[in-house]
Amino acid sequence: MDHQTSSTEVVRTEPMGLVSRFLGIIFSPSVVFEYVVQTPNWLGMLLVTSITGAVFIGGFMSTEVGQEAWLDQALSQASASAGEISDQQVATMEKIQPYVGLIGAGQVLLGGPLVTLILSGLLFVVFSTILGATSTFRQLFSVVVHSGVIGTVQNIFIWPLNYFRETMSPSPTSLAALLPMLDEDSFMYGLANAIDLFLLWWLVVLAIGLAILYKKKAKSVALSLFIVYGLIAMVIAAVF
Repeated sequence: MDHQTSSTEVVRTEPMGLVSRFLGIIFSPSVVFEYVVQTPNWLGMLLVTSITGAVFIGGFMSTEVGQEAWLDQALSQASASAGEISDQQVATMEKIQPYVGLIGAGQVLLGGPLVTLILSGLLFVVFSTILGATSTFRQLFSVVVHSGVIGTVQNIFIWPLNYFRETMSPSPTSLAALLPMLDEDSFMYGLANAIDLFLLWWLVVLAIGLAILYKKKAKSVALSLFIVYGLIAMVIAAVF
């Protein structure tokens, strides 16, 4: 985590294929990011992560188990936010239910790249405009795209597990799933539900990439990301 790239460090120049980069992000992210910073090719990895997510999420929600799990979660969320649910609202959700597989897959294919682009833009403003760091947006975007491999691993892990659990909530990788004794209406449950182990892993990997790109200490970058994530998690817990 204390990795810091110096200006005289030799950067890997050998070509790395998609499979090598995908596995490398999991087992040796610094090696991949050093290559990605020098060769910021992002399209192939973005397609891999987006399509894989769409297949697993859309596939789960296309099953009877997935559609029932989606309906249960939708009703629970609507009840929590609006109180009593009308018969018309239930009927509307039941009409949508057979199509949630296609909707889920479409949201991943369209929303995933959009979120990646927005996040990259925010990071670019923070590091390049405010902190005065030097890099191209393409380099940063490629780093963020490759960090998304962790989200793909999460999709491969949780959606088959959700199928056997026959539920989507809480996420099996959230702290809430590990602390079943918490009251579901409590602030602590909301906070635990907002903290996901895979998201923490992703933040560490992203911090390594940003540290290599901007020649910072990965520990300092990760701490900053954790603080922001913690604040967001507390806001989510307080609201919901």
